[in-house]
Amino acid sequence: MSIEGALRYYLGTGIGKGVLRFERLRNEWRLRHRAPKTSSPFSPPLSTSPWLKELISRHYLTGRYADAHRKVAWVTSGAPVEFLKALGYYLLYPENHGAVCGIRRRGEELCQAAEEAGYSRDICSYARTDLGSLLSGRTPVGRLPKPDLLLCCTNICQTVLFWYRVLAAHFRVPLVIIDTPFIYSTAPAHAVDFVQRQLELGVETAERVAGRSIDPAELERVTRRSREAVELWMRVLERARHVPAPITAFDEFIHMGPIVEMRGDRATVDYYRALLATLDLRIARGTGALKQERIRLIWDNLPIWYRMRGLSELLARHGATLVASTYTNAWGELAALIDPSDPMRSAARVYLHPILNRGTGHKLDTIQRLATDYAAHGVILHSDRSCKPYSVGQMDQRERLSARGIPALLLEADHNDPRAFADEQAENRIQAFLEMIPS
Repeated sequence: MSIEGALRYYLGTGIGKGVLRFERLRNEWRLRHRAPKTSSPFSPPLSTSPWLKELISRHYLTGRYADAHRKVAWVTSGAPVEFLKALGYYLLYPENHGAVCGIRRRGEELCQAAEEAGYSRDICSYARTDLGSLLSGRTPVGRLPKPDLLLCCTNICQTVLFWYRVLAAHFRVPLVIIDTPFIYSTAPAHAVDFVQRQLELGVETAERVAGRSIDPAELERVTRRSREAVELWMRVLERARHVPAPITAFDEFIHMGPIVEMRGDRATVDYYRALLATLDLRIARGTGALKQERIRLIWDNLPIWYRMRGLSELLARHGATLVASTYTNAWGELAALIDPSDPMRSAARVYLHPILNRGTGHKLDTIQRLATDYAAHGVILHSDRSCKPYSVGQMDQRERLSARGIPALLLEADHNDPRAFADEQAENRIQAFLEMIPS
């Protein structure tokens, strides 16, 4: 790396981190001294929220300058990243960047930029958002670092395979593909062997690009931190079993950022430990995320990023709390499979078992289990227009849940493209659904 690049990295991130720390302290002070809104159906925000904002902002701040100082890898959200962390790569998750664009209402313009370049509107809106950002140079996070390596794992969908081939051709960098066989229960040994061998070949490529060999002790440390973070995240989610729930799934959609983007970092472990303590304090005080909780619901599929606030307020006005979701649960349920003493074999098992790499029957059983464990009164199934793997089978799942005494609403939308969402229609359907649930 050049001296100029290193100076830009350290000066830029150093000054930026100082600004972010100041903003965090200011926001924490405001939270402590802010008068509660008596008209709001929500309890005061979680006290750790300013810390979360700082953590995520620092991640993207580091990314602005990362390619001038260290190796960068772009990875799919379900990819095995521990070996890249151990090699010192900065990791960027295009799906998470897409979610940030959606939250900041930039998804539509970036999707349109991709469509104008010839990409179909039927493609995943994460892919269109990020390809639109790549082609237009527009992003709400300032700048994305150019990758030295791409890592694509097919355990979430097949779209990522073609998406990352486009990225590889654009950047002209190596593409590592981890192809995970689809499983219906527990992965057989030959499937684990198959994935482990691909991981080992991926390590060889990553080492060649990084210009260094992996340190087994560092890989074990990173894997151990990943397991600790995942375990803490699951404990955070389980706190919502309490009545009233101290945290909603809408909160979790935001607070899951570190477990996706910064899995394996010490800062992620520290943050979730603090969040867990905050939730325990809420429980001890009898404080729920909503002031008046009447209805408890489960959410299936990705969030509708651009309508998070509107949907949360709509449900809150009816005393309805999203207490769990299959999406956030997917990042915690595999903690028991992580084994730091055997990182590569462990990774092969873990990354074979995400919810999208398993049958629709498994998802149905997961929804029913969440509904039981979290004492839910019903389920909202987000029928996501451009995430077909997550949405397949939902019509049957709705009928089967209803037959088991669990009311379910099928809500049509798209996780990142607001053109596929009708506000008035959605509000009417949700209100009608809530009215049929007994108090």
